Amino acid sequence: MEEVITIRDLFHAYHAGRTEINALVDVTLDVKKGEIFGFLGPNGAGKTTTIKLMLGILSPQRGELSIFGDVPSRTATRKKIGYMPETADYYQYLTPRELLRIYGDIFGIAGKLLSKRIDDLFEMVGLSGDAGRLMKTFSKGMKQKVSFAQALVNDPDLLILDEPTGGLDPVARKNMREVIKTLRGKGKTIFFSSHELSEVELVSDRVAILDKGHVLASGELSGFLSRKGEKQTLENYFLQIIEEKK
Repeated sequence: MEEVITIRDLFHAYHAGRTEINALVDVTLDVKKGEIFGFLGPNGAGKTTTIKLMLGILSPQRGELSIFGDVPSRTATRKKIGYMPETADYYQYLTPRELLRIYGDIFGIAGKLLSKRIDDLFEMVGLSGDAGRLMKTFSKGMKQKVSFAQALVNDPDLLILDEPTGGLDPVARKNMREVIKTLRGKGKTIFFSSHELSEVELVSDRVAILDKGHVLASGELSGFLSRKGEKQTLENYFLQIIEEKK
């Protein structure tokens, strides 16, 4: 199966004065076309650094990282990616419709096509009745829905989601899971980091667990949940493997 994300021996460090802090150490993983890949880890594990490298915001200091067989910083590569940040921090005096039009213009999407796509996306995320309201009146959950819609405005082949269910109520979480599964059915690849292990367990095909910059485990979710011949939850497995590596 075609690899959409390929990471080999990736290393990245930050400097705080004279101290070097290793954010990622020899990280190796791959994400295949058409799968949902859950990226897990406690705070400070290196998940956000990995995503920044995937988006071309940071450059690898050592190792290899490719998206669709090319470097992430290339414009042609970026056009294939949709990104939903952890915090939906948009200009509050725009409406969701105005925001998506700005993103659509950036991607060069034509007027009628963009208008229809925006309408379809707002219906998909449950914001059709609020598309004309200023976002300063929105709850955190509503802003998350706007952020999810903007990540899809360019009809990306790869969707990168950073804590996508934060602030969503149970119904909205269920709806997002259904949308993610629908996108997979259309051949899209979804990579998402999350602290919500139950959400990851419900949608992922494969997962990787990161801690202190190291990949502790990576593979099919079904294999993790039947470890040592016993059925268990992803949360239990996650806690066990973190504890074992201390």
